[in-house]
Amino acid sequence: MKNSLKVEAILDQLIDKQIAFACWFQPRDTKMGLLAGNPSDVSFLDRFDQLNGEAGFVFAPYLITENSPVILLKPGLYLEDFDSVNTPDFNDFVPFSKGKTPETCVSQSKDDYLKLIEETVTEIREGALSKVIISRQIPVPRTDTSLGTTFLQLHEQTPNAFTYLVNLPVAGIWMGATPEVLIKSDGEQFETVSLAGTQVRKPDAEEYYWSTKDIEEQAFVSRYMLDVFFNFDIHKYKTKGPETLESGKVAHLKTSFFFPIEKIEKCLGNFIADLHPTPAVCGLPKDLAAEFILKKESHDRKYYTGYLGPWRLNQQVSLFVNLRCMEITPNEFILYAGGGITSRSVPEKEWDETNQKAKTLLSVINPEG
Repeated sequence: MKNSLKVEAILDQLIDKQIAFACWFQPRDTKMGLLAGNPSDVSFLDRFDQLNGEAGFVFAPYLITENSPVILLKPGLYLEDFDSVNTPDFNDFVPFSKGKTPETCVSQSKDDYLKLIEETVTEIREGALSKVIISRQIPVPRTDTSLGTTFLQLHEQTPNAFTYLVNLPVAGIWMGATPEVLIKSDGEQFETVSLAGTQVRKPDAEEYYWSTKDIEEQAFVSRYMLDVFFNFDIHKYKTKGPETLESGKVAHLKTSFFFPIEKIEKCLGNFIADLHPTPAVCGLPKDLAAEFILKKESHDRKYYTGYLGPWRLNQQVSLFVNLRCMEITPNEFILYAGGGITSRSVPEKEWDETNQKAKTLLSVINPEG
């Protein structure tokens, strides 16, 4: 990508002018996609299956609410390989109205988090739950550093993740670097991924060893994927893994599933509605885990653990689960991080895991920290 300094300035200008846009890098790609539009190009959906027949950039929440709808930005302007050489005139775009300023984030204390994990483990051992994802917010004071600069640095540090920056009505500004594919297509087949288990990234060539807890956690997600396949009459598929995926400061266990595109091409929105949220972001059994999260988590996840990405742009689909992400308010970077809790979880280790996951973003917003 040429003239990166100018690209940074253009992204900052779009934010300053309150233009609706999404920009992103696919994993291991140097081309930056950019989609921008007027307020009339933005749709708000109250069901995941309403994506059937649509095209654009999707920014979907963990749970659809009045304050967190599915947002579809349609291609008023779509550039597959954006650089500053042939920059369009963004003065022609209409800004969207700013929503109310988010309240200051009140972070959960370590003691409160450890108590919640202990309570969750007890619930799993004594009840019907097998796994629950418990997350927390990590607020960091915002500096006057360019968000365009921060985004390009994030991409440079995590080239094998889907990195993005969006500024959208209702949602506001979000940025992230997620390693987890929800579903993507190459024109002939779809790929979806089971991703679970986390450890600190090791130096090059050093071998990874995975605990029983991590392997069990990953198996939960894989079994869920196969249940969804069965519901959509998908019986022929290929698998790859489990294998180690390195992303940012951590590594995960990953299994990829591949199946023919014609199986769900006409009902892809329905498939997504059934698939999301996966046990990797919610838990098992899904309904009980979702109920436990709503009752016990002290914050609104909003778009954290939702999904995002290009949706039928040039007939391609490339959606990722919104992990390693942050909401950007006028005064704060609000980082989100979580972990899968099972009967084998150790509260102190779970706290450490969320801190490790947060380092992917902390390394670009607070490099001296």
